Amino acid sequence: MNRFRKTVKTAVSGILCLSLLFSQTGVCLASQEDAGSPPAMVYYDEWGDIGYFDDYLNQYVYYDENFHPDGAEPVPYGSDPASGSDSSYSSDSSYSSDSSYSSDSSGSAAATPTPDPHMPAYYEPVSTDSVEGWPAGPAIEGGAAIAMDASTGAILYSKNADTRMYPASITKIMTALLACENLHPEDTYAISESAAYGIEPGSSSIYADTGEIFTVEQELMALMLESANEIALALAEQTAGSVKKFVEMMNERARQLGCTGTHFNNPNGLPDESHYTTASDMAKIAKAAWNNRTFRKYATTDTYEIPPTNVMQETRYLRNHHGMMSGHDHAYEGVLGGKTGYTVAAGNTLVTYATDGKLGIITVVLNSINGAYPDTASLLDYSFRNFERISLKYKKNPVPKKFLPCERFILRNCGNTYPFYATRKYYATVPVGTTFDSLTKESSVTRLCTGPYIKEDTYYFNGYYVGYGVQKEREILSDLLLIPSL
Repeated sequence: MNRFRKTVKTAVSGILCLSLLFSQTGVCLASQEDAGSPPAMVYYDEWGDIGYFDDYLNQYVYYDENFHPDGAEPVPYGSDPASGSDSSYSSDSSYSSDSSYSSDSSGSAAATPTPDPHMPAYYEPVSTDSVEGWPAGPAIEGGAAIAMDASTGAILYSKNADTRMYPASITKIMTALLACENLHPEDTYAISESAAYGIEPGSSSIYADTGEIFTVEQELMALMLESANEIALALAEQTAGSVKKFVEMMNERARQLGCTGTHFNNPNGLPDESHYTTASDMAKIAKAAWNNRTFRKYATTDTYEIPPTNVMQETRYLRNHHGMMSGHDHAYEGVLGGKTGYTVAAGNTLVTYATDGKLGIITVVLNSINGAYPDTASLLDYSFRNFERISLKYKKNPVPKKFLPCERFILRNCGNTYPFYATRKYYATVPVGTTFDSLTKESSVTRLCTGPYIKEDTYYFNGYYVGYGVQKEREILSDLLLIPSL
């Protein structure tokens, strides 16, 4: 019987070890209830030891060799099973002054610190908190994050936004953008063998087979909703002729968008040491993709059906994996869609598009836990509660210009400031209650390669960018009269 009990305990220890390998140090993972004893919380400490706090014993107990044979009571962490004395650190002088690990005079172990429920990144500073007068941002579990106004480009929240991290499947936003820019949704393509069998077994897939024919729309739905990795390879080949050339397109497009910390090495985001991005860069990519109306369709669709094909005789039912969309487990009002990602190396990554009817927000979270949904909810709460858009008071009517009677016929632009007009309204995204007059402005005039001048105004809140406006040069009749005709 004793041997049986010891075997059972050893098996429990092994199961707990396996179940906790993927958990974060110090996080309570599951409750354990034994008949006749109070419930205890299993935990995994920073040294890799596994155990629980026994309310009855009022101490931590570990599932390891410290279990005595013959069904004896388990021994607390730091105690010698034979003598009950603290043998773990008593001979190490570096711990002699640390009361957390020393034994008292009776030989019993001192209290062990309560495991920290948060990731280490939770305590890292929020960059935007350094802006004078800016609302303090929430602490989140993700290693890096950003919240951006999709219209003005103002960064409302930033944490480690320029730190390089693995993106996982949010890479597919760039893949989808390039496909939308270069392929027609109604075109059809057959899946190549290199695409169908070019992914790791068990990775996200719709099990497309060699020679199977899909429309581009079906492929993009499979890419964005089911995160199908073989479809990412297929779209790359169909867009650029080869995956290698497509990756070159991805990196070139990233540079065009102003990305400085991004390098793509595949179109699906599967693990690769040379495949990385930053939260800041990913926000730029996500914003560019959102501005493509074709892409929006695929990023915001919840469910989609691919009817039987020339290979598959059954209908494929696709559903968006973004858990914050309406009707999903982590639904958040106003979330329109986005893209999820996960690998062991990248952790949870998430790009989200959301609106409250006044602001349109893009959030990016990298290297997080719990799907990055709690982090994203915190960022959206923060953005919608603390910020608003204010008009930059541009008028669409052309700005009139005064001419001297002789100047309008002899001088281009008449020697004065250029007459400009705005083609649309412009806004700045600022903390609630901020007035237009409190903003500062920097202006510049540049000439486009096509000839006309443009006037660009950039607006700042205590030195921090919040919006911009562009005015174009007005066509004036005097340009046609500089060379008189006879």
